[in-house]
Amino acid sequence: MKRAQVDTGLLVEEHSDYLLSFAMSKLRDIDLSKDLVQDTFLSAIIKIDTFENRSNIRTWLTSILNRKIIDHWRRAETRYTDPISSFFDKDDYGKHWILDKKDNTTNETVEDEIIFEETNDDLFECIGKLPEKWKGVIASKYLDEKVSEDICKELEITPSNLWVIIHRAKLLLRDCLRKRDVR
Repeated sequence: MKRAQVDTGLLVEEHSDYLLSFAMSKLRDIDLSKDLVQDTFLSAIIKIDTFENRSNIRTWLTSILNRKIIDHWRRAETRYTDPISSFFDKDDYGKHWILDKKDNTTNETVEDEIIFEETNDDLFECIGKLPEKWKGVIASKYLDEKVSEDICKELEITPSNLWVIIHRAKLLLRDCLRKRDVR
């Protein structure tokens, strides 16, 4: 197999925005996302001679980043001593995706879009209050639409543990959204 010859500066320039966006979609924390993307590039540059061009380089980098995110969730879960206290941490999260802008500008459409944006903001703020591992499960299951078996393998949990986490996360999200709706 022919080994990859890569300009590391070009590698970072071409893939950093995509990898940061990928990390943000899973972590919802810009500083942590930047750190893990930086770690990904460091690992990739160190191991670039092992890349055999059997896949796209972006796929390889994304795979490295995904493993780093999963490792973060595992480490974060083992550090929990009081999950309730971490539930109330407040972080400033950005949006997960960019809403499609339509040419329809009727009052109903504008009002619906505002309600939709506010609901998404509320939902992501509530997701941000979940324990790290729970965020990973929710992101993998509902944002990445991964099958349960893959999530269990990645996070090294049992299927019953997965469903307990999902159930408890849904209850916390429901309660959080109800409290926000009362305002």
